Amino acid sequence: MNRILISGTNSNCGKTTITMALLAAFQNRGLEIASFKSGPDYIDPMFHRKVFNVETHNLDPYFSTEQMLCDQFIRNCGKDLSIIEGAMGFYDGIGVEGRASAWEVAKSIKAPAVLIIDAKGMSNSAAAIIKGFKEFKEESMVEGVIFNGISPMLYPLLRDIVEKEGIKAYGFLPREEKYSIGSRNLGLITADEIEDIKEKINGLRELAEKYIDLDGLFELAKSTPILEASEDYKELIESSAKIDSDKKTRIAVSRDNAFCFMYKENIEILEDLGCELVFFSPLEDGELPKDISGLYLCGGYPELYAGELSKNRKLCDEIKDIIEKGIPTIAECGGFMYLHDSIENVPMVGFIKGNCIKTDKLQRFGYIEITALEDNLLCKKDDSIRVHEFHYYDSENCGEKFMAKKASNGLEYLCCHGSDSLYAGFPHIYLPANPDFAKSFVKNARNWKG
Repeated sequence: MNRILISGTNSNCGKTTITMALLAAFQNRGLEIASFKSGPDYIDPMFHRKVFNVETHNLDPYFSTEQMLCDQFIRNCGKDLSIIEGAMGFYDGIGVEGRASAWEVAKSIKAPAVLIIDAKGMSNSAAAIIKGFKEFKEESMVEGVIFNGISPMLYPLLRDIVEKEGIKAYGFLPREEKYSIGSRNLGLITADEIEDIKEKINGLRELAEKYIDLDGLFELAKSTPILEASEDYKELIESSAKIDSDKKTRIAVSRDNAFCFMYKENIEILEDLGCELVFFSPLEDGELPKDISGLYLCGGYPELYAGELSKNRKLCDEIKDIIEKGIPTIAECGGFMYLHDSIENVPMVGFIKGNCIKTDKLQRFGYIEITALEDNLLCKKDDSIRVHEFHYYDSENCGEKFMAKKASNGLEYLCCHGSDSLYAGFPHIYLPANPDFAKSFVKNARNWKG
């Protein structure tokens, strides 16, 4: 359970770059590593899986209790080392209280935090910043700092300044634009879109091996205490191990460059409940997998591949037909857009009436809780689950079967389509936040006769 959390003073201070540099450097030492991301981000974990071939999961205090976070970490931690990347600034979260921050993750799983500071143009101010972060909470979890974007000449000065205040410096990363990773409105560009990704990662690894105290970080990670799993978690693992493989329910799950946003935990809980997940590509496959009893269309970037998706009319027509016949279906965000008549007037599946259009600003952003206004595929009326929304596109037909309530300000609005065989809407669902939603989906899939 050796672990450290890499966080920062703010967004865009270099957390992801340094996390990738550390993953590459420790992996190069032959360590078996797992990575985690605090918060609801899909793209960084997807990047880690693709580039480093490591197990990667989310740890989100809005979706999960403290014990659930411990259980998730215990289940998926690396044999030798786990590196958790924080979101935004270390104490930043929901509202002025900063709920669901990286600090809450660190505190819940007892992970020492190393703060990233973009220290270009700083000297004594760096010590003031790190000291403020360390003393802001009684149990701050802050145990060190890595400086980003500075020269080798400046580092000894900054190191001496912060260590004089009793804060350990674990090195720095110089600014190298040739190793930067591009981004778009939802986060990092996906790994498949970067031709020289291996060269970039190798460059970051070499910088980390030269300028970061890897031995010191590993010793810090080894200083962490043992965590105890809950009885509920133990029972879930034991029961899932007893499921007879020949009785598994087959669920078709979209997965390709257009549909690449899905929580790994959603996959795991469906597998724990006895499902066999069969992945298919709406971009490449001409038909759905055979003998399926459920359909899961996850989020992604269908708008970037609208032409290719539209040309695959055979699959679009099959999906529309099987949903109309009542196959239990979850379609979230990008998958929800795909079910529309069109995306920016380019024909899609045609099950949900209306067009999806691009806007110049975020339409919905942040944590929400959705409550069912009537019985549906996933739950009974008045049941709720915590979810996340983040999209620039809007729909002419967002749905009115759930009431959403924003965690940050209490704003309420109608959203999502629902029936006894369907959940479809912009919100991304984190199924472990309410396992009964997953159980209902699987139960309905098992009972579907095709």
